[in-house]
Amino acid sequence: MAVMKVGAAGIETISGAMKRPKKKDGHNHGNYLLAVHREAATTNPNCQRVYSFDADRYKRSTLPGAKELAARARFIAVAAAVKARSKNLSLMTSDQQAFLDQKDLAGGKKTLKSYYWFICGQEYDQEHANG
Repeated sequence: MAVMKVGAAGIETISGAMKRPKKKDGHNHGNYLLAVHREAATTNPNCQRVYSFDADRYKRSTLPGAKELAARARFIAVAAAVKARSKNLSLMTSDQQAFLDQKDLAGGKKTLKSYYWFICGQEYDQEHANG
């Protein structure tokens, strides 16, 4: 979804996907139309770009390897653990206190959700380090 900024003279900037191909009957119709608005400081006055890509631009050319499959499995398991732990009332008070204790330290997690991801990720890695 593109984000557009409109001013008195019309469209000032557009950033994002303006058009995506539609998948119908097993194949794609159309192409990608992508607009990019650069906000970084520069001396170049041209800060708006529009790109067009074929429908199969983002089609994967290789099968996922063992490392990627392991990373996907870890993500799924840790996400489920985060969801379960955040709803576990018996751990909520201790988790909130532990989060507050580490929040202001160097390298501390700044949100409770990122803290849950950190500790659940560590638990997953410890469980799967041996096997």
